[in-house]
Amino acid sequence: MLVTPFKTPPPTPTTVSAAASSSNHRQNPQIHLQSVDRRHILASLAASIAPFFAPPPPLESHPPLLPISLLPSAAARGLFQMPPVRLSNRYYLVRAGESEFESLGIINTNPVAKTSVDNGLSDIGKKQAVRAALRLKEIGACENSCWIWPSITQRSYQAAEIIAAINGVNRSNIVPEYSFLDARGLGAYEGKPLQSVSEIYALDGVSTNIKPPPINDGTPNESVADVFVRVTQLMSILETQYSEDTVIIVSPDSDNLTILQAGLVGLDLRRHNELSFEPGEVRFFDPSSIPTYKQPASALYKCLNPPSCT
Repeated sequence: MLVTPFKTPPPTPTTVSAAASSSNHRQNPQIHLQSVDRRHILASLAASIAPFFAPPPPLESHPPLLPISLLPSAAARGLFQMPPVRLSNRYYLVRAGESEFESLGIINTNPVAKTSVDNGLSDIGKKQAVRAALRLKEIGACENSCWIWPSITQRSYQAAEIIAAINGVNRSNIVPEYSFLDARGLGAYEGKPLQSVSEIYALDGVSTNIKPPPINDGTPNESVADVFVRVTQLMSILETQYSEDTVIIVSPDSDNLTILQAGLVGLDLRRHNELSFEPGEVRFFDPSSIPTYKQPASALYKCLNPPSCT
């Protein structure tokens, strides 16, 4: 509940004549500072701290303490890891339709332009978004309600609105994501032909830590590992915020989704491009594809005769 602090209204201004002001000034008594006896100070101090030294009430007045085993467990689910032990929600991964830049065959990943009209859906992209929305309706993704998490990128949010409209989802269920789902920053490849992305994927296959060459126009140059951190943080938020819900993740590019899916299934991140998404593609993430969690050796080892353990 929002509580507004109470503020005392300022006093109503009054008009005082110069004569009255002068008269009041002459009548004001002079203020004299009285000396304070040291004994009075000590007595006041003792009275103020006495309650802190009072003996505790008898144990009978305290409520009985519950054993630790009976205390309610914390609701927190702990640190999210890839691949996860389990997922609490159902996830649909959607790549937004083709953007205006993509229709021109140009790479555009600078976050400065992510909300511009040129970064919106092209005519073909709008049709792709409609097909994606119809596909989600066909498989009943939002029959029992759903949450739509698009990137704040123009084309992703437009696709999210189309999905919501066709599936009868209230717009309040669209939760724009401001940074974790930004298109992967491709650095010096900004403005180059789309076909040159294959060069970046060749580097991804060598190491997940190789970044595209930098550029000084504000476009980030992100490695696979950088994107992996972002999408892991996103999943941590979703798994904490929702439980037994359906979440539709709408990304402006393929890399966010391929790296996310590779992390969820435990695939070598250098091979993420093998999971490439086409514009407007919808993919349900099947929890059965998550590998079985294997406990570390330290969790399986038990000492039967502490402290003599071998």
